[in-house]
Amino acid sequence: MKFTPEHDALRKTVRDFVEKEINPYCDEWEAAGEFPIKDLFKKLGNLGLLGIQKPEAYGGMGLDYSYNLVAAEELGLALCGGVPLAIGVQTDMCTPALARFGSDELKREFLAPAIAGDRVGCIGVSEVDAGSDVAGIRTNARKDGDDYIINGSKMWITNSPKADFICLLANTSDDKPHRNKSLILVPTDTPGVSFSPHLNKLGMRSSETAQIFLDDVRVPQRNRIGAEGTGFMMQMMQFQEERMWGAANVIKALEACIDRTITYCRERRTFGQVLIDNQYIHFRLAELQTEVEALRALTYQACEQHIAGQDATRLASMAKLKAGRLGREVTDACLQFWGGNGYMWDNPVSRAFRDVRLVSIGGGADEIMLGIICKLMGILPSKRRD
Repeated sequence: MKFTPEHDALRKTVRDFVEKEINPYCDEWEAAGEFPIKDLFKKLGNLGLLGIQKPEAYGGMGLDYSYNLVAAEELGLALCGGVPLAIGVQTDMCTPALARFGSDELKREFLAPAIAGDRVGCIGVSEVDAGSDVAGIRTNARKDGDDYIINGSKMWITNSPKADFICLLANTSDDKPHRNKSLILVPTDTPGVSFSPHLNKLGMRSSETAQIFLDDVRVPQRNRIGAEGTGFMMQMMQFQEERMWGAANVIKALEACIDRTITYCRERRTFGQVLIDNQYIHFRLAELQTEVEALRALTYQACEQHIAGQDATRLASMAKLKAGRLGREVTDACLQFWGGNGYMWDNPVSRAFRDVRLVSIGGGADEIMLGIICKLMGILPSKRRD
Protein backbone atom coordinates (compact mmCIF):
# COMPACT_ATOMS: atom_id res chain seq x y z
CA MET A 1 0.00 0.00 0.00
CA LYS A 2 1.34 3.42 -0.93
CA PHE A 3 0.96 6.06 1.77
CA THR A 4 0.81 9.78 1.07
CA PRO A 5 1.90 12.80 3.14
CA GLU A 6 -1.76 13.02 4.20
CA HIS A 7 -1.57 9.49 5.62
CA ASP A 8 1.62 10.43 7.45
CA ALA A 9 0.02 13.55 8.92
CA LEU A 10 -2.95 11.55 10.16
CA ARG A 11 -0.62 8.92 11.60
CA LYS A 12 1.21 11.60 13.58
CA THR A 13 -2.04 13.12 14.83
CA VAL A 14 -3.25 9.78 16.18
CA ARG A 15 0.15 8.90 17.65
CA ASP A 16 0.35 12.25 19.44
CA PHE A 17 -3.18 11.77 20.77
CA VAL A 18 -2.29 8.35 22.16
CA GLU A 19 0.85 9.68 23.83
CA LYS A 20 -0.84 12.73 25.39
CA GLU A 21 -4.46 11.74 26.02
CA ILE A 22 -4.39 7.96 26.58
CA ASN A 23 -1.10 6.51 27.75
CA PRO A 24 -0.55 8.73 30.81
CA TYR A 25 -3.85 7.47 32.26
CA CYS A 26 -3.96 3.80 31.23
CA ASP A 27 -2.93 2.41 34.61
CA GLU A 28 -5.58 4.50 36.35
CA TRP A 29 -8.29 3.49 33.87
CA GLU A 30 -7.36 -0.18 33.97
CA ALA A 31 -7.63 -0.18 37.78
CA ALA A 32 -10.97 1.64 37.64
CA GLY A 33 -12.43 -0.63 34.95
CA GLU A 34 -13.54 2.37 32.92
CA PHE A 35 -12.31 5.56 31.30
CA PRO A 36 -14.00 8.93 30.70
CA ILE A 37 -15.37 7.83 27.36
CA LYS A 38 -17.50 10.88 26.62
CA ASP A 39 -14.71 13.33 27.38
CA LEU A 40 -12.18 11.35 25.36
CA PHE A 41 -14.57 10.82 22.45
CA LYS A 42 -15.28 14.55 22.32
CA LYS A 43 -11.55 15.22 22.00
CA LEU A 44 -11.34 12.62 19.25
CA GLY A 45 -14.36 14.14 17.54
CA ASN A 46 -12.81 17.61 17.63
CA LEU A 47 -9.84 16.20 15.71
CA GLY A 48 -12.08 14.43 13.20
CA LEU A 49 -10.81 11.02 14.27
CA LEU A 50 -14.25 9.45 14.75
CA GLY A 51 -15.31 10.06 11.16
CA ILE A 52 -12.21 9.52 9.04
CA GLN A 53 -13.97 7.55 6.29
CA LYS A 54 -17.48 8.85 7.01
CA PRO A 55 -19.34 11.26 4.66
CA GLU A 56 -18.37 14.92 4.86
CA ALA A 57 -22.07 15.88 4.84
CA TYR A 58 -22.34 14.51 8.38
CA GLY A 59 -19.05 15.84 9.71
CA GLY A 60 -16.69 13.14 8.50
CA MET A 61 -13.47 13.53 6.53
CA GLY A 62 -14.75 11.55 3.54
CA LEU A 63 -11.44 9.69 3.14
CA ASP A 64 -10.99 6.11 1.98
CA TYR A 65 -10.55 3.19 4.34
CA SER A 66 -6.74 3.24 4.17
CA TYR A 67 -6.78 6.33 6.39
CA ASN A 68 -8.93 4.53 8.93
CA LEU A 69 -6.47 1.66 8.85
CA VAL A 70 -3.61 4.05 9.63
CA ALA A 71 -5.52 5.36 12.65
CA ALA A 72 -6.28 1.84 13.88
CA GLU A 73 -2.62 0.91 13.58
CA GLU A 74 -1.44 3.92 15.60
CA LEU A 75 -4.06 3.32 18.30
CA GLY A 76 -2.29 0.00 18.83
CA LEU A 77 0.44 2.00 20.58
CA ALA A 78 -1.89 2.61 23.52
CA LEU A 79 -0.70 0.98 26.74
CA CYS A 80 -4.02 -0.84 27.08
CA GLY A 81 -6.34 -2.52 24.61
CA GLY A 82 -9.63 -1.41 26.12
CA VAL A 83 -9.56 2.22 25.04
CA PRO A 84 -8.72 1.49 21.38
CA LEU A 85 -11.42 -1.19 21.42
CA ALA A 86 -14.01 1.33 22.57
CA ILE A 87 -12.94 3.71 19.80
CA GLY A 88 -13.12 0.94 17.21
CA VAL A 89 -16.65 0.11 18.30
CA GLN A 90 -17.65 3.71 17.59
CA THR A 91 -15.92 3.99 14.21
CA ASP A 92 -15.98 0.51 12.69
CA MET A 93 -18.62 -1.59 14.41
CA CYS A 94 -21.77 0.38 15.18
CA THR A 95 -21.71 3.06 12.45
CA PRO A 96 -20.58 1.58 9.07
CA ALA A 97 -24.05 0.30 8.10
CA LEU A 98 -25.64 3.53 9.28
CA ALA A 99 -23.24 5.56 7.14
CA ARG A 100 -23.80 3.37 4.08
CA PHE A 101 -27.48 2.48 4.24
CA GLY A 102 -29.14 4.79 6.77
CA SER A 103 -31.64 7.45 5.83
CA ASP A 104 -30.60 11.09 5.89
CA GLU A 105 -32.80 11.56 8.95
CA LEU A 106 -31.04 8.75 10.84
CA LYS A 107 -27.61 9.96 9.81
CA ARG A 108 -28.34 13.44 11.14
CA GLU A 109 -29.82 12.08 14.36
CA PHE A 110 -27.22 9.40 15.13
CA LEU A 111 -24.22 9.46 12.77
CA ALA A 112 -23.38 13.17 12.89
CA PRO A 113 -23.24 13.34 16.71
CA ALA A 114 -21.27 10.05 16.80
CA ILE A 115 -18.69 11.56 14.46
CA ALA A 116 -18.57 14.74 16.54
CA GLY A 117 -18.06 12.74 19.73
CA ASP A 118 -21.32 13.97 21.20
CA ARG A 119 -22.99 10.54 21.28
CA VAL A 120 -21.49 7.14 22.12
CA GLY A 121 -22.65 4.06 20.24
CA CYS A 122 -22.47 0.31 20.75
CA ILE A 123 -23.26 -2.69 18.57
CA GLY A 124 -25.94 -5.09 19.81
CA VAL A 125 -25.45 -8.42 18.05
CA SER A 126 -24.09 -11.14 20.40
CA GLU A 127 -26.39 -12.92 22.81
CA VAL A 128 -25.84 -15.47 25.56
CA ASP A 129 -26.71 -18.31 23.17
CA ALA A 130 -25.58 -16.64 19.94
CA GLY A 131 -22.07 -15.23 19.79
CA SER A 132 -20.38 -16.00 16.48
CA ASP A 133 -23.60 -17.70 15.31
CA VAL A 134 -25.25 -14.44 14.30
CA ALA A 135 -28.07 -16.23 12.49
CA GLY A 136 -29.12 -17.77 15.82
CA ILE A 137 -30.04 -14.56 17.67
CA ARG A 138 -33.42 -14.52 19.43
CA THR A 139 -34.03 -10.82 20.12
CA ASN A 140 -37.17 -9.90 18.21
CA ALA A 141 -38.88 -6.74 17.06
CA ARG A 142 -42.58 -6.99 16.20
CA LYS A 143 -44.52 -4.28 14.44
CA ASP A 144 -47.11 -2.27 16.31
CA GLY A 145 -48.49 0.51 14.15
CA ASP A 146 -45.54 2.65 13.04
CA ASP A 147 -43.30 1.24 15.78
CA TYR A 148 -41.32 -1.85 16.68
CA ILE A 149 -41.73 -3.48 20.10
CA ILE A 150 -38.39 -5.11 20.94
CA ASN A 151 -37.78 -7.91 23.44
CA GLY A 152 -34.60 -9.84 24.15
CA SER A 153 -31.10 -9.31 25.45
CA LYS A 154 -27.57 -8.74 24.18
CA MET A 155 -24.37 -9.98 25.80
CA TRP A 156 -20.74 -8.76 26.00
CA ILE A 157 -21.62 -5.32 24.64
CA THR A 158 -18.63 -2.97 24.75
CA ASN A 159 -19.42 0.72 25.48
CA SER A 160 -22.98 -0.14 26.49
CA PRO A 161 -22.97 1.28 30.05
CA LYS A 162 -22.18 4.76 28.68
CA ALA A 163 -23.73 4.39 25.21
CA ASP A 164 -26.37 6.77 23.91
CA PHE A 165 -27.60 4.38 21.23
CA ILE A 166 -27.42 0.73 20.18
CA CYS A 167 -27.12 -0.47 16.59
CA LEU A 168 -29.26 -3.51 17.32
CA LEU A 169 -29.69 -6.65 15.24
CA ALA A 170 -33.13 -8.18 15.79
CA ASN A 171 -35.49 -10.63 14.11
CA THR A 172 -38.26 -8.66 12.41
CA SER A 173 -40.11 -11.51 10.70
CA ASP A 174 -40.55 -15.30 10.71
CA ASP A 175 -38.58 -15.71 7.48
CA LYS A 176 -35.44 -17.85 7.24
CA PRO A 177 -32.53 -16.90 9.56
CA HIS A 178 -30.49 -14.98 6.97
CA ARG A 179 -33.52 -13.04 5.70
CA ASN A 180 -35.49 -12.16 8.83
CA LYS A 181 -33.16 -9.69 10.55
CA SER A 182 -32.97 -5.92 10.59
CA LEU A 183 -30.62 -3.36 12.09
CA ILE A 184 -32.47 -0.90 14.31
CA LEU A 185 -31.09 2.14 16.13
CA VAL A 186 -32.27 2.13 19.73
CA PRO A 187 -31.60 5.12 22.02
CA THR A 188 -30.50 3.76 25.39
CA ASP A 189 -32.77 6.15 27.29
CA THR A 190 -35.82 4.44 25.76
CA PRO A 191 -38.09 2.92 28.43
CA GLY A 192 -37.44 -0.80 28.78
CA VAL A 193 -33.69 -0.64 28.08
CA SER A 194 -31.54 -1.67 31.05
CA PHE A 195 -28.02 -2.94 31.71
CA SER A 196 -26.29 -5.46 33.92
CA PRO A 197 -23.40 -4.46 36.17
CA HIS A 198 -20.05 -4.27 34.39
CA LEU A 199 -18.85 -7.69 33.27
CA ASN A 200 -15.66 -8.87 34.97
CA LYS A 201 -13.39 -9.59 32.00
CA LEU A 202 -9.99 -11.24 31.67
CA GLY A 203 -8.63 -8.33 29.64
CA MET A 204 -9.68 -5.05 28.03
CA ARG A 205 -10.26 -3.94 31.61
CA SER A 206 -10.55 -0.22 30.85
CA SER A 207 -13.46 -0.68 28.44
CA GLU A 208 -16.95 -0.94 29.92
CA THR A 209 -18.87 -4.04 28.91
CA ALA A 210 -22.30 -5.19 30.04
CA GLN A 211 -25.37 -7.19 29.12
CA ILE A 212 -28.31 -5.27 27.67
CA PHE A 213 -31.92 -6.16 28.45
CA LEU A 214 -34.79 -5.05 26.20
CA ASP A 215 -38.27 -5.35 27.70
CA ASP A 216 -41.10 -4.11 25.45
CA VAL A 217 -38.84 -1.38 24.06
CA ARG A 218 -40.79 0.79 21.63
CA VAL A 219 -38.93 2.56 18.82
CA PRO A 220 -40.27 3.97 15.55
CA GLN A 221 -39.83 1.84 12.44
CA ARG A 222 -38.04 4.79 10.86
CA ASN A 223 -35.10 3.87 13.14
CA ARG A 224 -34.49 0.81 10.99
CA ILE A 225 -31.38 1.03 8.79
CA GLY A 226 -32.28 0.20 5.20
CA ALA A 227 -34.89 -2.29 4.13
CA GLU A 228 -36.46 -4.76 6.51
CA GLY A 229 -34.84 -8.19 6.39
CA THR A 230 -31.45 -6.91 5.18
CA GLY A 231 -29.87 -6.67 8.64
CA PHE A 232 -27.88 -9.90 8.41
CA MET A 233 -26.30 -8.78 5.14
CA MET A 234 -25.47 -5.36 6.56
CA GLN A 235 -23.96 -6.87 9.68
CA MET A 236 -21.75 -9.15 7.59
CA MET A 237 -20.53 -6.06 5.74
CA GLN A 238 -19.87 -4.29 9.04
CA PHE A 239 -17.89 -7.30 10.17
CA GLN A 240 -15.42 -6.86 7.31
CA GLU A 241 -14.44 -3.38 8.46
CA GLU A 242 -14.41 -4.52 12.09
CA ARG A 243 -12.06 -7.38 11.22
CA MET A 244 -9.68 -5.21 9.21
CA TRP A 245 -9.68 -2.63 12.00
CA GLY A 246 -8.92 -5.31 14.57
CA ALA A 247 -6.06 -6.77 12.53
CA ALA A 248 -4.53 -3.34 11.95
CA ASN A 249 -4.88 -2.40 15.61
CA VAL A 250 -2.90 -5.49 16.64
CA ILE A 251 0.13 -4.77 14.44
CA LYS A 252 1.80 -2.01 16.42
CA ALA A 253 0.64 -3.43 19.71
CA LEU A 254 2.61 -6.60 18.94
CA GLU A 255 5.59 -4.62 17.70
CA ALA A 256 5.56 -2.70 20.97
CA CYS A 257 5.63 -6.00 22.90
CA ILE A 258 8.63 -7.13 20.88
CA ASP A 259 10.42 -3.80 21.33
CA ARG A 260 9.81 -3.76 25.09
CA THR A 261 11.06 -7.33 25.32
CA ILE A 262 14.22 -6.48 23.40
CA THR A 263 14.89 -3.59 25.78
CA TYR A 264 14.29 -5.80 28.83
CA CYS A 265 16.49 -8.60 27.46
CA ARG A 266 19.31 -6.11 26.88
CA GLU A 267 19.15 -5.08 30.53
CA ARG A 268 18.53 -8.43 32.23
CA ARG A 269 21.57 -10.56 32.95
CA THR A 270 21.56 -14.28 33.68
CA PHE A 271 24.46 -16.71 33.90
CA GLY A 272 26.95 -13.95 33.24
CA GLN A 273 25.42 -12.54 30.05
CA VAL A 274 22.53 -10.35 28.97
CA LEU A 275 19.49 -12.30 27.84
CA ILE A 276 19.48 -10.82 24.34
CA ASP A 277 22.81 -12.57 23.64
CA ASN A 278 21.06 -15.91 23.92
CA GLN A 279 20.71 -17.05 20.31
CA TYR A 280 17.33 -18.68 20.87
CA ILE A 281 15.92 -15.41 22.22
CA HIS A 282 17.18 -13.08 19.52
CA PHE A 283 16.31 -15.56 16.76
CA ARG A 284 12.81 -15.98 18.20
CA LEU A 285 12.25 -12.22 18.39
CA ALA A 286 13.38 -11.87 14.77
CA GLU A 287 10.97 -14.63 13.77
CA LEU A 288 8.08 -12.94 15.58
CA GLN A 289 8.83 -9.58 13.95
CA THR A 290 8.80 -11.30 10.56
CA GLU A 291 5.36 -12.72 11.33
CA VAL A 292 4.09 -9.25 12.30
CA GLU A 293 5.31 -7.92 8.95
CA ALA A 294 3.43 -10.71 7.20
CA LEU A 295 0.27 -9.73 9.10
CA ARG A 296 0.78 -6.11 8.06
CA ALA A 297 1.09 -7.08 4.39
CA LEU A 298 -2.04 -9.26 4.56
CA THR A 299 -4.05 -6.54 6.28
CA TYR A 300 -2.93 -3.89 3.80
CA GLN A 301 -3.86 -6.15 0.89
CA ALA A 302 -7.33 -6.70 2.32
CA CYS A 303 -7.71 -2.94 2.71
CA GLU A 304 -6.66 -2.36 -0.90
CA GLN A 305 -9.32 -4.79 -2.10
CA HIS A 306 -11.93 -3.08 0.07
CA ILE A 307 -11.02 0.37 -1.27
CA ALA A 308 -11.18 -0.93 -4.85
CA GLY A 309 -14.76 -2.06 -4.28
CA GLN A 310 -13.84 -5.75 -4.40
CA ASP A 311 -15.08 -8.37 -1.96
CA ALA A 312 -12.42 -8.42 0.77
CA THR A 313 -14.15 -11.11 2.84
CA ARG A 314 -11.49 -13.77 2.21
CA LEU A 315 -8.48 -11.60 3.01
CA ALA A 316 -10.19 -9.77 5.88
CA SER A 317 -11.06 -13.13 7.44
CA MET A 318 -7.50 -14.33 6.98
CA ALA A 319 -6.12 -11.14 8.53
CA LYS A 320 -8.48 -11.47 11.49
CA LEU A 321 -7.51 -15.12 11.98
CA LYS A 322 -3.80 -14.35 11.71
CA ALA A 323 -4.05 -11.37 14.07
CA GLY A 324 -5.68 -13.41 16.81
CA ARG A 325 -3.33 -16.35 16.59
CA LEU A 326 -0.20 -14.26 16.17
CA GLY A 327 -1.30 -12.07 19.05
CA ARG A 328 -1.31 -15.07 21.34
CA GLU A 329 2.01 -16.31 20.00
CA VAL A 330 3.86 -13.00 20.33
CA THR A 331 2.58 -12.05 23.77
CA ASP A 332 3.12 -15.55 25.14
CA ALA A 333 6.71 -15.70 23.87
CA CYS A 334 7.53 -12.21 25.07
CA LEU A 335 6.03 -12.85 28.51
CA GLN A 336 8.19 -15.97 28.81
CA PHE A 337 11.34 -13.95 28.15
CA TRP A 338 10.37 -11.54 30.94
CA GLY A 339 10.30 -14.47 33.36
CA GLY A 340 8.80 -13.75 36.78
CA ASN A 341 8.49 -10.06 35.93
CA GLY A 342 6.28 -10.97 32.99
CA TYR A 343 3.87 -12.76 35.30
CA MET A 344 3.12 -9.58 37.24
CA TRP A 345 -0.37 -8.17 36.62
CA ASP A 346 0.74 -4.61 35.79
CA ASN A 347 3.52 -5.60 33.42
CA PRO A 348 2.73 -4.15 29.94
CA VAL A 349 3.40 -7.48 28.26
CA SER A 350 1.16 -9.26 30.77
CA ARG A 351 -1.59 -6.74 29.99
CA ALA A 352 -1.14 -7.26 26.26
CA PHE A 353 -1.26 -11.04 26.81
CA ARG A 354 -4.71 -10.66 28.42
CA ASP A 355 -6.04 -8.00 26.07
CA VAL A 356 -5.07 -9.61 22.77
CA ARG A 357 -6.80 -12.87 23.67
CA LEU A 358 -10.09 -11.27 22.69
CA VAL A 359 -9.02 -10.95 19.05
CA SER A 360 -9.55 -14.68 18.46
CA ILE A 361 -13.07 -14.46 19.93
CA GLY A 362 -14.72 -11.09 19.24
CA GLY A 363 -16.00 -10.17 15.80
CA GLY A 364 -16.18 -13.84 14.83
CA ALA A 365 -14.13 -16.56 16.49
CA ASP A 366 -11.15 -18.21 14.80
CA GLU A 367 -13.33 -21.17 13.92
CA ILE A 368 -15.79 -18.91 12.12
CA MET A 369 -12.93 -17.33 10.16
CA LEU A 370 -11.71 -20.78 9.17
CA GLY A 371 -15.20 -21.74 8.04
CA ILE A 372 -15.48 -18.61 5.89
CA ILE A 373 -12.06 -19.18 4.35
CA CYS A 374 -12.82 -22.84 3.65
CA LYS A 375 -16.11 -21.95 1.99
CA LEU A 376 -14.41 -19.38 -0.23
CA MET A 377 -11.77 -21.99 -1.11
CA GLY A 378 -14.53 -24.37 -2.17
CA ILE A 379 -13.64 -27.01 0.43
CA LEU A 380 -16.70 -26.73 2.64
CA PRO A 381 -20.14 -28.22 1.91
CA SER A 382 -22.21 -25.53 0.23
CA LYS A 383 -25.48 -26.54 1.92
CA ARG A 384 -26.22 -23.91 4.59
CA ARG A 385 -29.19 -22.43 6.36
CA ASP A 386 -30.92 -19.88 4.14
